[in-house]
Amino acid sequence: MEAVARRSGVNKTTLYRWWPSKDALLAAALTVAAPLRISIPDTGTFEGDLTALGLEIGRLLTAEDTSPIVTAVLSASASRPELASVGHRFFSDRLEREQVIFDRAAARGEIPAGLDPAVVVDLLAGSLWTHLVLRGEGFSESYVRTVVGVIVRGTRSRPA
Repeated sequence: MEAVARRSGVNKTTLYRWWPSKDALLAAALTVAAPLRISIPDTGTFEGDLTALGLEIGRLLTAEDTSPIVTAVLSASASRPELASVGHRFFSDRLEREQVIFDRAAARGEIPAGLDPAVVVDLLAGSLWTHLVLRGEGFSESYVRTVVGVIVRGTRSRPA
């Protein structure tokens, strides 16, 4: 908090008036941080949209300006309830914004109308998290396309 106060030119007490803890300050910063934003793709196909979304997620997990933030917050969430709450809100909001990908795909007949977007996004983001962060593998469009291909084939074989 001292460093933030010094850098922003205010007293530490001013920061604590607005944010009662370091986690609260971090949470506020994360919710408005431009580098953590992703655009919702509209490529014209479900597979194209998932691929574009996967590339955005991969960028967040590997880019020099976002990787340390994302990995630190997600890792710390398990033991810090305030950060976990921020993560829940952050990903809930993101999933609401991504819903349009699934609505368009269902309207085009590419996926069953009842497909749960959270399951699909969890499969995509979770595989990238495991591959990039936990295994330390390199980021590649090829990997994203492979994962998306598996997901898309799975959604097609799912009974409607």
